[in-house]
Amino acid sequence: MNRWIAIFVLIAAPLRAEVDITHVTSASGLEAWLVEERSIPFVSLELIFAGGATLDSDEEAGAVNLMAALLSEGAGELDAQRFAARTEELAARLQFEAGRDTVSVSARFLTEDAEDVIHHLRLALTEPRFDPPAIERVRGQIVAQLRRDALNPNTIASQAFAHAAFGAHPYGRESNGTPETVALLDRDAIEAAHRNAITRDRVFIGAAGDISAEDLGLLLDRLFEGIPVTGAEPVGRAEFLAEPGIEIIPFVGPQSVVAFGHAGIPRDDPEFLTAFVVNEVFGGGRFGTRLMQSLRTERGLTYGIGTFLSSGALGETYQGRLSTDNANVEMVIELLRDEWARMARDGITAEELERIQTYLTGAYPLRFDGNSSIASSMASMQYQGFDIDYVNIRNDLVNALTLEQVNDMAARLYDPEALFFVIVGQPVGLN
Repeated sequence: MNRWIAIFVLIAAPLRAEVDITHVTSASGLEAWLVEERSIPFVSLELIFAGGATLDSDEEAGAVNLMAALLSEGAGELDAQRFAARTEELAARLQFEAGRDTVSVSARFLTEDAEDVIHHLRLALTEPRFDPPAIERVRGQIVAQLRRDALNPNTIASQAFAHAAFGAHPYGRESNGTPETVALLDRDAIEAAHRNAITRDRVFIGAAGDISAEDLGLLLDRLFEGIPVTGAEPVGRAEFLAEPGIEIIPFVGPQSVVAFGHAGIPRDDPEFLTAFVVNEVFGGGRFGTRLMQSLRTERGLTYGIGTFLSSGALGETYQGRLSTDNANVEMVIELLRDEWARMARDGITAEELERIQTYLTGAYPLRFDGNSSIASSMASMQYQGFDIDYVNIRNDLVNALTLEQVNDMAARLYDPEALFFVIVGQPVGLN
């Protein structure tokens, strides 16, 4: 137990004015961002492989997700049980996840076990067994979850919005596949997903903890021995296709789920941070936002409402979600259109800007509360295209935004005439 006490100790470095990030280049050319923290004998390593579920064909949708779920189910000479036992013996934490745009690999280990853990992780990434019993067991778990999701009105609304927004593009389908596609995936499809998704040319690496830049470079070169240089070609960008209007999906229950939005803003847009700040005022998911004030506090129409900038690698939307009584849906839609129009026309106030700047700059350091979150942030920032000094200037950028800038963005971002709604429920007065 004492070997893992280090995991729960928060390191102090990210709460200072500066975070010292080292750009590491290994002998074989792998690049990583490292935050050294020598006070705890513990290292976190995060790998993000770009591509994710977008690499699946329509017929084999869910292959990347199933493949990632199987990476901890045996490798090399170790079957699933022995692989898990060896992971536990090393006091390591390994996690493999697939998403729409990425496959992520997280490793946490004690410094003294670094060499053995890297060897163990390399086996998972280069020699996964994909044993038939493991495939069937994990497949069954995924299919069961997909069937549960098919009965969840929130999932139904999200999937319907994505399909309307992006059509036949991979962004328009469920990232984890369907029960039908997953049921047909064979070992060949899983191995192809592995070859396509786990490659050197699409990896972004973050690390934090008790390790030097030199030692990190050596470990990375060992870790990536045997990993292919390239994989499948990425698919093209997704065009937003949803027309303004309302789509109703009948669902029995006292409430309706409402998904709404329109085209968004690319993550690499120079003014993306401005859009982020505007959204935090409008509907960022906290209690004090415009939409929470209007729809919950003043009218009691919903328990919660949030809006978010969904800016993926290949396409972007600006969306929101809420649930409300079936009798209130028509009123909610009109209020959303009104609030959207008011934001486009009037923007936010100086008081709102000052309040959100204070909140965002105060909350930002809390993202870096330990080695694991720091390593994850280092990899994510590279993947999203940030400069290495972004973490140290981000709060300055937020505080430098003027009222004119944020309100110009509000006029650009909010288009009430373009709003598209998906309603899952039995809304009264809507056909």
